[in-house]
Amino acid sequence: MNIGSKLVKSVVIVGGGTSGWMTAAALSHHFKTQFPQHTPKITVVESSQLGTIGVGEATIPTLRRFYKKLGFSDIEVIKATNATCKLGIEFKDWQGDGNSFVHPFGLFGQGTKEVPFHHYWLKAQKKHPSDLSDYSLGVNLAQQNKFFFPAETPTSQLDVFDWALHFDAVLFANLMRDYSVKQGVEIVDNFIEQAQINKGTGDIDSITFQDGRNITADLFIDCSGFKALLIEGALKTGYDDWSHWLLCDRAIAVQSRSTQAPIACTIAQAQKAGWQWQIPLQYRMGNGYVYSSKYSSDEDAKASLLSNIDGELLHEPRSFSFTPGRRKKAWNKNCIAVGLASGFLEPLESTSIALVETAIDKILLTFNKSLPEYNVQDVERFNEVNAQEYERVRDFIILHYKINQRTDSPMWQYYRDMDIPKTLQDKMHKFKQDGTIVRYPWEIFGSDSWLAIFNGFNFMPDRYDQRADKMDADYLTEHLEKMRTMVQSQVDKSPSHHEFLTLHCQYKSNF
Repeated sequence: MNIGSKLVKSVVIVGGGTSGWMTAAALSHHFKTQFPQHTPKITVVESSQLGTIGVGEATIPTLRRFYKKLGFSDIEVIKATNATCKLGIEFKDWQGDGNSFVHPFGLFGQGTKEVPFHHYWLKAQKKHPSDLSDYSLGVNLAQQNKFFFPAETPTSQLDVFDWALHFDAVLFANLMRDYSVKQGVEIVDNFIEQAQINKGTGDIDSITFQDGRNITADLFIDCSGFKALLIEGALKTGYDDWSHWLLCDRAIAVQSRSTQAPIACTIAQAQKAGWQWQIPLQYRMGNGYVYSSKYSSDEDAKASLLSNIDGELLHEPRSFSFTPGRRKKAWNKNCIAVGLASGFLEPLESTSIALVETAIDKILLTFNKSLPEYNVQDVERFNEVNAQEYERVRDFIILHYKINQRTDSPMWQYYRDMDIPKTLQDKMHKFKQDGTIVRYPWEIFGSDSWLAIFNGFNFMPDRYDQRADKMDADYLTEHLEKMRTMVQSQVDKSPSHHEFLTLHCQYKSNF
């Protein structure tokens, strides 16, 4: 053991749900592989008396990498969670009523080593205008509701697209739970009364249950959701409030019976005080309205949501409130916050589960030595990277609101006028100036995602990279046409999303 390091022989995860059981599954797999002779004991504390938020049904492609590391195939998870395939998000009415665009999980066009594709596309716009989406296989598949597995070895960038899942989050948590138990993770079903703090070190020594029993650990992981029982309740870590940039602080969610075959993308439809999601699973639709309490009452928000649902409701609508932001330290003393306990922005772009994954990745990277131990430098590095990841996602979400073009309510005008973080301001300025997409460290979303939003809102650069002028105009026009043809050819011969689910997952449609 290294001097100044703390050895971890036991880990207690407070809270089950999606984040808790994902953490337990990943840690149990990693510890057994990395430390076969010194495997820490893992215990998950959850209470059957408590419910979970349970509305996180849309994901981004990083989830697939997560469960594949545990040995699960895509088809296994789709079958186990009643999932459908997600090629991206369709944004409806964010530019004003009647307009829409798709943010895909994939690339746009075929660029060169020196110059990204969108500069060539911009060069060609004056003489031969076309839609940027014409050059995205992901967008065209989503628009025509088709799906197939991407090629493992693409022949060109035009073949590249990625995908994620719409799934039943409770069923996915159960899948992770079953896996964890098989790996030796223990479960305690009890209600936490309080945590005992060591007066000398400030660490959490133990947690006491309602029945008087307690449990000790070397490391505690707080997956208790918005309650943040340990990281805030016990350790008083503090919170960075970003509600002056992200006005939405309420959500109401309800599931409904499907009235049509599921589509292969999430719908995010702008409303006067926020936006409504539609997330299609195999046999039901997830619906929700994310809104600002400054611009809508809870009653009006509920009425707005219910007026835009076709199928029969499967339960009473559920409401919750939140404060956009992040914990000042995700790792404080001997406690790491994961999931909602660490922070929450809002459901736009489906980043909540992705931030659970990145937190887990950072924990695994920390415990990547000869022994399961950590030191002060590990904690500082974890907090530094975690803060940057949250801030990068925050900026990406703010962008959607900042460049909106709606005129039907004061909320949208406020967003257009408000000051924004300097990191986002600089990124927008650089793109507007010459089409350069600045990449910061620890960004979840790549350049093509930023391009999709810039272009979708018609936020276009004043000029393109002049190196694109080295390509002959006629040659460029010819190749752009070939690219559009290649994309459409791929789409034409692809099965529908419905056919894919029927073939691979024994999906039985009622439509």
